[in-house]
Amino acid sequence: MQHSTNYVLLYTMGMTVIVAVVLAGMFSSLKDIHKENERNYNKKQLLSSLNNYGKFAEEGIKLDKLPDTEVATIFDKVKTAVIDHEGNAVEGVNAVDVDMEKEEKKPLADRQYPVYIYDGAGGEKIYILSVRGNGLWDKIWGWIAVKNDENRSVVGAAFGHKGETPGLGAEISDNNSWKKKFSEDKQLYKGGQYTSVLVKKGGAKDLDVQVDGISGATVTCDGVSVMLDKGLKIYMPYLDAQK
Repeated sequence: MQHSTNYVLLYTMGMTVIVAVVLAGMFSSLKDIHKENERNYNKKQLLSSLNNYGKFAEEGIKLDKLPDTEVATIFDKVKTAVIDHEGNAVEGVNAVDVDMEKEEKKPLADRQYPVYIYDGAGGEKIYILSVRGNGLWDKIWGWIAVKNDENRSVVGAAFGHKGETPGLGAEISDNNSWKKKFSEDKQLYKGGQYTSVLVKKGGAKDLDVQVDGISGATVTCDGVSVMLDKGLKIYMPYLDAQK
């Protein structure tokens, strides 16, 4: 049985509308689930900066590999704050809702930055600071965990990227041995001066403030250095005010 061209067109249009309505409904109904999944993923990533700190290092716990329920339990210990570009606290904003990708597109004076504060052993406070920069091909980002001591000692770091080369620049997130170097007596201040941490091509020479570069990933590593220098400096006035 053959159908007229008009019938085929109307049938196709009708099915298209029905499918569009179903997909729109599914998207709307699953929106909250997607948002919660994204939040859980972000929590795991930022907490993974503590993988080489305290009991997590001692027990070999990889926070980014834990089930969501366990991550939620650990995150319950985390306090939060939001600051502006001058390090002043911003009230009425949840740090979890601050999207660094969106903030980066705003004028500097309008940007907000999340701070996560983990209560370690003996009441020691660890500040997890979020930074964002440019790699070889696209954006890179990181979470740096520091003590608020005289030298702002680094106790851990985690990194992510959008499009760095596997086996080369992508090692900033994939190479756990390299990330561990940031927890090995690195500091953001030396001799009372802010230095940040430099990813050094050819090998670190000043082990207080330098980390070995990744072979074959010079541009990405340079991007990490710039990201840390500029990004972490924004948080220093806030940390000064916490003492």
